[in-house]
Amino acid sequence: MSELALPNIARSTPHRFPKASAVLELLKPITWFPPMWAFMCGVVSSGAPLKTRWPLLVAGMILAGPAICATSQAVNDWFDRHVDAINEPGRPIPSGRVPGRWGLWIAMVWTGLSLALAASLGVWVFVAALFGMALAWAYSAPPLRLKQNGWWGPASVGLCYEGLAWFTGAAVMDQTFPGARVVTLAGLYSFGAIGIMILNDFKAIEGDREMGILSVPVDLGAENAAWLACVIMAAPQVVVVALLFAWGHPLNGMAVIVSLLAQCLLMLKLMRDPRKLAPWYNGTGILLYVIGMLISGFALGATHGVAS
Repeated sequence: MSELALPNIARSTPHRFPKASAVLELLKPITWFPPMWAFMCGVVSSGAPLKTRWPLLVAGMILAGPAICATSQAVNDWFDRHVDAINEPGRPIPSGRVPGRWGLWIAMVWTGLSLALAASLGVWVFVAALFGMALAWAYSAPPLRLKQNGWWGPASVGLCYEGLAWFTGAAVMDQTFPGARVVTLAGLYSFGAIGIMILNDFKAIEGDREMGILSVPVDLGAENAAWLACVIMAAPQVVVVALLFAWGHPLNGMAVIVSLLAQCLLMLKLMRDPRKLAPWYNGTGILLYVIGMLISGFALGATHGVAS
């Protein structure tokens, strides 16, 4: 679709600079929390002494949230601008508050800045950031546009928001490739995050159906998709518990069990009306999920001498 398809307000002021407030809205600070939390899980799992490495911690937090995550939001909004012009015309790009091709330029500049910051933090951090940036563009941009596939889309987001951010946290603090246990837990929680993203798709079932996006809720129906999401979220945590006990961290394992049992109770309520209760579960059960991540991270950090 050509630029002429953009709303009139966006076409009428092609040379106007966007306001800082509109750019900030485009970068969506509210979405930065999940990868920053996962990054912190990676930090504590490294066991590195924070008192002597706090500049790395601060730079890594900026990389995970205001840099890479913000870039993914700008990329997504640019390539969704025609759809947003219909469904959410108040967003920065379709409303004209980020006019012309500024949305694309911001996404490109933020990509470059993010990779430059990552390169300054170490080779493995740069590799992880490069992979994350590639997924961010592939998720939204044609020809791949992974978000149109109900399976590849959630998998790519789960990997970026949880696994890569966790990996990056450990890599930043250790300045080397993280150990096998760190990579294993990051991978398990990434897999579980696919379930989180499936539940997130419940808010757009009607719109996805109209636009031909075969999300899991559209493909399987709300009830089947909710059951699948719950299984995907719970199964990796069972494996995490088993590993924590096997690695000599029974107290952390018990704490994750308590978190998982509480999640299961909330899942039973979710299944009463998945379409209505998916947002409620995202605000309750997901909190327990990410708390379990941090508990698991501390278990590994204790092995290496405690993050203090």
